Amino acid sequence: MYDTYGCIIRGDTTQRKIALVFTADEYGAGAPFILDALNDDQIEGSFFLTGNYLRDAGNAKAIKRMVTDGHYLGPHSDRHLLYCDWENRDSLLVSREVFDADLGANYTEMAKWGIDRSEALFFMPPYEWYNRRIVEWTEEQGGQLVNFTPGLRTAADYTYPEMGDRYMDSGKLYEQLLAYEAQHPSGLNGFIVLIHLGTDPRRMDKFYHRLPELIETLTLKGYVFKRIDKLFQ
Repeated sequence: MYDTYGCIIRGDTTQRKIALVFTADEYGAGAPFILDALNDDQIEGSFFLTGNYLRDAGNAKAIKRMVTDGHYLGPHSDRHLLYCDWENRDSLLVSREVFDADLGANYTEMAKWGIDRSEALFFMPPYEWYNRRIVEWTEEQGGQLVNFTPGLRTAADYTYPEMGDRYMDSGKLYEQLLAYEAQHPSGLNGFIVLIHLGTDPRRMDKFYHRLPELIETLTLKGYVFKRIDKLFQ
């Protein structure tokens, strides 16, 4: 399924397959826990990483493990740029030259970990915010923009109490996911579920700590977890 901008937002709604995707820029403290949880159940996840994350020597051990464990690694932009205005989405904040250079720099950092561009064509944009022009530019670069499937609130796991009404604790995020799954005929079939690899230290309640429980619950419901590139096969 594509959204109105041409970005892929969901796989086959008739298949009980889910892609767990994890994005990271400046925060990535959850990587060891997440990788352990995926390994325990022999699940291949998908990690979309910025150049900022890839350049940080403190992340080297986690990145090496992502590669060794067979997870998908894809670009999330080099400098985590905001591509278009929050209020006026049609208003671009970057030029084509800036977009191309930034994405190219992200791939350069990935190549240092043995990841060829041809193996990482699915691209999740920074802030998961884009417009049709960004989709077109990505396609002209030979890639395909992907985003999390609308309906779930797991992407709000970056919020923290000081944000007031915007904050959602992990219990609410988990309950909302299960409620959505139960209320819709196709459940979470084909869903791209986003969880952040790390969050602001002010959020003490990390949603990724619910990952083992989430995997167990959805597995019992018959779901199979796939890498993002295999979700669409």
